[in-house]
Amino acid sequence: MKKLNKSFWEDRYHKNKTGWDIGYISPPIKAYIDQLINKDLKILIPGAGNSYEAEYLWKKGFKNVFVLDIANQPLNNLKKRLPKFPEEQLINQDFFELNDTFDLIIELTFFCAIQPNLRENYSIKMAELLKEKGEIVGLLFDFKLTNQGPPFGGSKLEYKKLFSSVFKIKTLEKSYNSIKPREDKELFFIFEKNNQ
Repeated sequence: MKKLNKSFWEDRYHKNKTGWDIGYISPPIKAYIDQLINKDLKILIPGAGNSYEAEYLWKKGFKNVFVLDIANQPLNNLKKRLPKFPEEQLINQDFFELNDTFDLIIELTFFCAIQPNLRENYSIKMAELLKEKGEIVGLLFDFKLTNQGPPFGGSKLEYKKLFSSVFKIKTLEKSYNSIKPREDKELFFIFEKNNQ
């Protein structure tokens, strides 16, 4: 099995092997952001890549956006596109080592990029990173989970089982506005942190 560490992802950017990067904000995430009213929300985008989502949020007036990636290159790419984006809100770190809390976490092609044996840790860590009533919102792939990845797939049933112990599942449905190559292969979700 591949070691999906910092050097693996840096190498992917260096060799321009970034098939997950669509070059613009994902339509389901854009539709979700467009209905957000509170510009003071503290938002995290983990495993963000080139993070067109962060750029979109920033341009819409959300200034409390934090972008995390284990690879440095995509953070530099975002900084070039948004020179005024605060340096301290660009986090070059392993997601599992992050210590902070957020109102909202946006998930897009990060969950599917980590080794499947880390999924339970991911679920627990996400809950730790959210404030009370905080939410994780985004897309999960809806295709058979195999060892061939990334991306690694999964099913609605697997996700319900994985996340329901620490989250209230508010939405977990087939995405109606996915990009063409991902049509019928994405689930849009909203999970709210359970009060323990």
